[in-house]
Amino acid sequence: MNTVKYEQKDFIAYVTLNRPDMLNAFNYEMLEQLRNVMESIQIHPDIRLVIITGSGDKAFSVGADLKERKTLPDTLVKRNLNRFGEVFTLIEQLPQPTICVLNGYAFGGGLELALACDFRIAADTVSLGLTETGLGIIPGAGGTQRLPRLIGEAKALELILTAKRMTAHEALDYGVVTKVAPVESLHEVTADFAALFLRNAPIAIQQAKFAVKQGMKTDIQTGLQIERKAYELTIPTEDRIEALNAFAEKRPPQFKGR
Repeated sequence: MNTVKYEQKDFIAYVTLNRPDMLNAFNYEMLEQLRNVMESIQIHPDIRLVIITGSGDKAFSVGADLKERKTLPDTLVKRNLNRFGEVFTLIEQLPQPTICVLNGYAFGGGLELALACDFRIAADTVSLGLTETGLGIIPGAGGTQRLPRLIGEAKALELILTAKRMTAHEALDYGVVTKVAPVESLHEVTADFAALFLRNAPIAIQQAKFAVKQGMKTDIQTGLQIERKAYELTIPTEDRIEALNAFAEKRPPQFKGR
């Protein structure tokens, strides 16, 4: 069984967690399949945007498969934990923009996957949270690091230490999600949001993302140097010349990603 479904359409990679009978909980097989998919996307020249969601209408993902976890010795628990971290870091480091569509429950590792994406769009019926401390563990797939960087230390500590389960609108108020949409129009809202990226130059998009992500890890002067180098990579591109010509000719540019 493909526990992760993947298809490409119109420059977009659609990745779907596919264990709906288990609320898309992550077992080791699913993590391995997700890693393989992401490694393929990472080097695919025709993919300009990645959209990740869950199969079924109940859950995006409820995190680790606790039924599997209960059967594992400590060594394999550590193996799975390491794989979680590796895969989610791979998602975070994709050159393409990433949108996580939270179509249902997003708890523990499910929300940690979403935090590794650039943007999160949640259905208004969704419940989500980093609930690990209620299970005697802590967020171990990046949650304790990515959440405070996203919403600030105090708010992140509140959510993690209380294992709070948020509504979609609470998550929006905290800054955890980017947008909230009615469940019946979730895919339409996502498509409209995706179109905002696809109309721009792919190389420029990737270099801008790289500059922001790398610049946030360092001081501003180093960040400005990173920005300058990223800009310089766009100068010899055909897309930059196409944008100048389109402006002069008063027409929309046709970007080729070259």
